[in-house]
Amino acid sequence: MSDKVEKKESTFGETLKVIVQALLLALVIRSFLFQPFSIPSGSMMPTLLVGDYLFVSKYAYGYSRYSFPFSPNLFSGRIWSGEPKRGDIAVFRLPRNPKIDYIKRVVGLPGDRIQMINSVLHINGTPIERVRAGEFRADGSYDTGSDTPIYRETLPNGVSFDTLDQTPNSIGDNTREFLVPAGHYFMMGDNRDNSADSRFDVGYVPLENFVGRAEMIFFSIGGDSSPLEIWKWPSEMRVGRLFEMTE
Repeated sequence: MSDKVEKKESTFGETLKVIVQALLLALVIRSFLFQPFSIPSGSMMPTLLVGDYLFVSKYAYGYSRYSFPFSPNLFSGRIWSGEPKRGDIAVFRLPRNPKIDYIKRVVGLPGDRIQMINSVLHINGTPIERVRAGEFRADGSYDTGSDTPIYRETLPNGVSFDTLDQTPNSIGDNTREFLVPAGHYFMMGDNRDNSADSRFDVGYVPLENFVGRAEMIFFSIGGDSSPLEIWKWPSEMRVGRLFEMTE
């Protein structure tokens, strides 16, 4: 009888050990390597869609307090710092409320002059290349019932990506000129007419607030479906987006 009790206790101890090790490994991976994020809004369409789930590399820009769970105030600034590049899709903490994660594209670097003129992004007084590249139709609650023009934009460093221009001459299509302060970045959504970003109350984003760089979509489901609704996978899963690298 005692042998059976000892065997059960030994089995329970080994199981508990494996669980603890797995949790510690997951914590290390999430804190230092990759963290999963979901896309909750349409501000980055057509590049990222509501229902996309992606991995964000935590090491791309080094580490700040916001790189770790609960954002412990252990140090200021960043360690092993890496600078965001123009065109990166990055997750950052909202400057006015660091408890909230945002995801946008880096379009302005420290010292840049940024302005929107007639829907065209200008960087340091020069309009970027922008060409018509087709039509886009969202699914689920973001389906407006009509197609939206896609424009392919190319930044000065050669990074190209698609943007949407749903409403010409909207409030964000013509702005004042913004001078990006040292140590800060100017962020914009690819869905130019439906994005709360640095043109508005998001403002300039300090380097310390960066969490990581979006790398790869590992799951995607449309139709406003939850990934837990497995029975909807056959009809709603966006198979073509699985393991797609972000650009």
